[in-house]
Amino acid sequence: MSAVRTLVRGLGEVLITLGVLVLLFAAYQLVYTNVQANRAAAAVGDDLEREWSVAPAGGAAQPDELTDVRDGEGFAFLHIPRLGDDWRKPVVQGVDPDELARGVGHYPDSALLGEIGNFAVAGHRATHGEPFRDLNKLQPGDVVVVETRANWYVYLVDTSDKVLPSEVGVVLPVPNQPGAEPTERLITLTTCDPRWGSTHRLVFWGHLDTVQPKSEGTPDVLGG
Repeated sequence: MSAVRTLVRGLGEVLITLGVLVLLFAAYQLVYTNVQANRAAAAVGDDLEREWSVAPAGGAAQPDELTDVRDGEGFAFLHIPRLGDDWRKPVVQGVDPDELARGVGHYPDSALLGEIGNFAVAGHRATHGEPFRDLNKLQPGDVVVVETRANWYVYLVDTSDKVLPSEVGVVLPVPNQPGAEPTERLITLTTCDPRWGSTHRLVFWGHLDTVQPKSEGTPDVLGG
């Protein structure tokens, strides 16, 4: 019986140890990845603000030059008033894990801001900063604003859907229509669904409503 008690005690200690490790990993995922990602996003935002604070030659506003943005580099801020008056996240080039841990990621093969086509972005809904945690609150008619050095791009949300992760056509130039020639300036926002899972993707689509130069101040939709 002594050997059995020893075995049971040893097994219990192993299970307790495993439980502690699982709890530590959960704490890392739920808390520390957010801390790391928020610091990284703040650094990206600070770099952008510093870059934009330097006046262009001649002091006049310049057109956005986004064709040479490198992977992982920030180039814009995303504003979604529905998620809060002060909701503002940096947009970086790329959607790899390292890039999505620094802000909202732009699909590199999708259109650039202001181009005809589909400006598509992705963001985490849980852990790693969870910028799209409450994206499910968006509704048709809501405003999504992308801020660059020179302009405000104001989009209106049209529709949404939940799709399988394999349904990558949602970010095509004409969503879900392979080979179709785009004629509109669209935006697509994607994230995981449900929040604590990845069985599906939550997708919102919208269209470009207006482009306002920064020289004209902040858009009314952002309280300007």
